[in-house]
Amino acid sequence: MSTSVVSAAQPTQSEPAEPVTPTVRRRLAALMYEAVLLFGVVFIAGYLFSTLTQQRNGLVHHNWLAAWIGLVVGAYFVWFWTHGGQTLPMKTWRLKVVVARDDEPLSVPRAVLRYVFAWLWFLPPLAMHPLLGLKVPQTLILAAVWFGAYAAVGRIGASRQFLHDRLAGTKVVSIAR
Repeated sequence: MSTSVVSAAQPTQSEPAEPVTPTVRRRLAALMYEAVLLFGVVFIAGYLFSTLTQQRNGLVHHNWLAAWIGLVVGAYFVWFWTHGGQTLPMKTWRLKVVVARDDEPLSVPRAVLRYVFAWLWFLPPLAMHPLLGLKVPQTLILAAVWFGAYAAVGRIGASRQFLHDRLAGTKVVSIAR
């Protein structure tokens, strides 16, 4: 009789365990690792851009450079999210991004949508800088407060997902070792 209770409480090898939402701390740690790797990606993309355009001054073509880097970073994320659902930091932290309703891999349009919505981490406070005429220290304080508030959203609700995942219809789940 106790055997049936144990088997009902724990999944057997034939039935997969329900994906678990990782903690906010773990997702933020993966985000920090991602930032370190992206430094190299952005450096190489910037070097390539400045070499091909023969850019001699940082103010020349700076809008084109920003657009180029946005595209390169977007291609980086979309590629990894649609080919296995994990970037290298996500593999290290055993995280995976999937479609929220059925745990399927992301399609390219959904991965692009997630990438666009992920800019909500940064764009609102940065947009306030010119709109409100803020000085750089004020903008940095606003960005820190926004970042903390945005991360706190990951603790709210049954899904415990960040806002960009909720809007894109995706979720980050923990994967077994």
